[in-house]
Amino acid sequence: MWLNESFTDGFILLGIFSQSQTDLVLFSMVMVVFIVAVCGNVLLILLIYTDSRLHTPMYFFLSQLSFMDLMLICNSVPKMATNFLTGKKSISFVGCAIQIGFFVSLVGSEGLLLGLMAYDRYVAISHPLHYPILMSHKVCLQIAGSSWAFGIVDGVIQMVAAMTFPYCKSRKVDHFFCEVPALLKLACADTSLFDTLLFACCVFMLLLPFSIIVASYARILGTVLRMRSAQARKKALATCSSHLTAVSLFYGAAMFIYLRPKRYRAPSHDKLVSLFYTVLTPMLNPLIYSLRNREVMGALKKGLDRCKIGITF
Repeated sequence: MWLNESFTDGFILLGIFSQSQTDLVLFSMVMVVFIVAVCGNVLLILLIYTDSRLHTPMYFFLSQLSFMDLMLICNSVPKMATNFLTGKKSISFVGCAIQIGFFVSLVGSEGLLLGLMAYDRYVAISHPLHYPILMSHKVCLQIAGSSWAFGIVDGVIQMVAAMTFPYCKSRKVDHFFCEVPALLKLACADTSLFDTLLFACCVFMLLLPFSIIVASYARILGTVLRMRSAQARKKALATCSSHLTAVSLFYGAAMFIYLRPKRYRAPSHDKLVSLFYTVLTPMLNPLIYSLRNREVMGALKKGLDRCKIGITF
């Protein structure tokens, strides 16, 4: 009978940074990105919920995306920073399980939400007169709720499955947070079946929303090509550019991590790409959707004017 020593001892996260001067600079840069990401997402959420002009389906979904990004970056970076600054690289068994559950849930939820946001853009461009009916408040809640539910169910399943394996070998996880593929390398049992199921699950989770995106934008392109006005075409494409940029960042990194053949995987590559979509992408998303959006910038200017008035009085 296997003795799962990791249940009491936990694991050791090897991390991504050493104590060299170069890595100290890189760590400082990551912390700056973390602070910008947290402030940017919190600010965007506040703007969307306080400005009535942003109470539309697109911005409701954007607020959900920002909330997911906020939770995603807070799931791994604080622990990574604590371990780096204190020199203690340990994480408890329960803490590791929580990280896995949150990470898988948030990545799955965000992937599906990005897919369904493409459907929102399709309805807005191809059926503008029916948009208030097709994207009613109830429908928006159902779309957001299904994204969260889909991700949470997948997260719980992967968390329970991964943490039931016996870990009685080395406790050193070659990553900066508990990720299922990195953790399974330490298992004492045969994980080939679970590896196959995990790969199939990742393919499904990525290709389902990706197929929604492709189908939605194919219809959007057809609608745009039928528009007679060049200005109307430009405006329609402009409303999609931010979403397409966010989709490219998210799916590019996710597909590189999870859809590569196992023989081409290297821990150093996985850590760098994971750092990209767990830290950099949550910072870029609010910038992409705010700096290129007049309504968001208008809401920000309005909020700053209110602050100036409040300080004056």
